[in-house]
Amino acid sequence: MTTIIAFIFVFGLIVFFHELGHFLLAKRSGILVRDFSIGFGPKIFAYKKKETQYTIRLLPIGGYVRMAGEDGEELDLKPGYRVGLELSKDETVTKIIVNGKDQYVNAQPFEVSKADLEKELFIEGFEDYDESKKIRYQVARDAVVVDGKIETQVVPYDRTFGAKSLGKRAATIFAGPLFNFILAILIFTALAFIQGGVASTENTLGNVVKDSPAAEAGLHEGDKVLSISGTKTNSWAEIVGKVSENPDKKLMFKIERDGKTQEVKVTPEKQKVQGEAVGKIGVENPIKDSFGAKISYGFTNTWNWIHQIFDVLGKMITGGFSLDMLNGPVGIYTSTEQVVSYGFLTLLNWTAVLSINLGIVNLLPLPALDGGRLLFFLYELIRRKPVDPKKEGIIHFVGFALLMVLMILVTWNDIQRAFF
Repeated sequence: MTTIIAFIFVFGLIVFFHELGHFLLAKRSGILVRDFSIGFGPKIFAYKKKETQYTIRLLPIGGYVRMAGEDGEELDLKPGYRVGLELSKDETVTKIIVNGKDQYVNAQPFEVSKADLEKELFIEGFEDYDESKKIRYQVARDAVVVDGKIETQVVPYDRTFGAKSLGKRAATIFAGPLFNFILAILIFTALAFIQGGVASTENTLGNVVKDSPAAEAGLHEGDKVLSISGTKTNSWAEIVGKVSENPDKKLMFKIERDGKTQEVKVTPEKQKVQGEAVGKIGVENPIKDSFGAKISYGFTNTWNWIHQIFDVLGKMITGGFSLDMLNGPVGIYTSTEQVVSYGFLTLLNWTAVLSINLGIVNLLPLPALDGGRLLFFLYELIRRKPVDPKKEGIIHFVGFALLMVLMILVTWNDIQRAFF
């Protein structure tokens, strides 16, 4: 049960931030957002505020933000339609009832002869279905069309996704992955404050363990290691690497202490780590606990993970692709089960890493992903004209279908690894 809750928490938080990025930039760009949904499948919770419906669905493995004009939606009132109209005090149409007119006793019977619910926003026709009473009404920008129990808000063309500038459309799509990186930065920063500090990468010694080779040699916490046996050391990683490579061998540490340099001989103790002999001198990683160090850790650690993930992607491309390199929901669930056993802070760290992964994967230039859509925008920028919407829709549909097939294969592979 704990793993299930943790899995929902991790996926829910990552998906929420991703979709929040799309949502906020769409709103800022003036795009009408019809739905903000976390999860797929049947609705568990639904709440409508103003023009957007917010929903939580049963399967916590994704989400979406449905923006006006994205899915080819069209409110079309053909000539001859008999509808009901509700009007404001200034006789502007606020509600068009297509089906279920008997539930709206104040609705004006109206037969449509012509209508534009997108650009000019008007409806023209005959009151009381009487052809001698032809009239034209202006339609409110936030009017709704009622079809039974379904109410759909009219969307002026200037509030659709396609009507916005290339820059605004690209920013709205890019914002999803960007917010995944922002989530990682926030989590890593929070962890730095919770843990009281962050590991330093500088070539300075941290706590020196009592009775260790370092302590016996006279090394102190805060000593800056300039070189080891003639090899310059500019980072903590270089110190660890040099010591690890030389178990039971005397090393000459050139250090700086209180503004003065001196040399200290140290012999790393041989220890077995995963069956391999390595050198240890008993010095811990230096810790930075300043406010600035904790803030910067969120950015630097996120960047380090981005770099590592791109390295892995590069090796996948150059070294040959295998399904074993990928994890689907089952694989992530299994990994989450292991992470949970190490505590909540480790789970938070895992969430940040997964969020970075999702951000990068979504930026890959593949159809149906955010990166694929950005690629179409790049084409539009170069050619100075957009791809035909129908052709783009077909490409995204085929890409989505292929991604679903890949997801099924990866999930099956995860199940085999987990249970067989």
